[in-house]
Amino acid sequence: MTRKRVRKGRRTSEKGDRRWPPRKTLLEKLVKEATVDAYGESEQRTGFLTMLEDNLGLPFETMVLGMMVTVEQIDLTQTDEIVAICRRGRRQQAIPILDMPLPFPPPGGAEWIEAYRHWASPGGVRFKVRSVAPRR
Repeated sequence: MTRKRVRKGRRTSEKGDRRWPPRKTLLEKLVKEATVDAYGESEQRTGFLTMLEDNLGLPFETMVLGMMVTVEQIDLTQTDEIVAICRRGRRQQAIPILDMPLPFPPPGGAEWIEAYRHWASPGGVRFKVRSVAPRR
């Protein structure tokens, strides 16, 4: 039996061919793809929502506050926050995707969650992009 060597601090995802966590260069590429032609934070966030809906392998299970939950869908709240709709039994709750722990191995498309986290983080891409007001 051969053993696969994994460098400390690096893990591979369920497909085994992707690095986890994704490299910063990949995250920045995904951010550009999600936010192309988007004006302002609200449209950029909607771009991420679209990419998550198209690429994230749902449903998947993860642990939230010590309980196993099933992430059934991704949604946008009225306050413009991307949330994961999680179910445990008959109870359903929206968890901000920025706070939701990912399982290991992560589900397919989880790099989009990491790209969104990268974009939303202080010092992340969102904070480097200047908003340009239209000239009057």
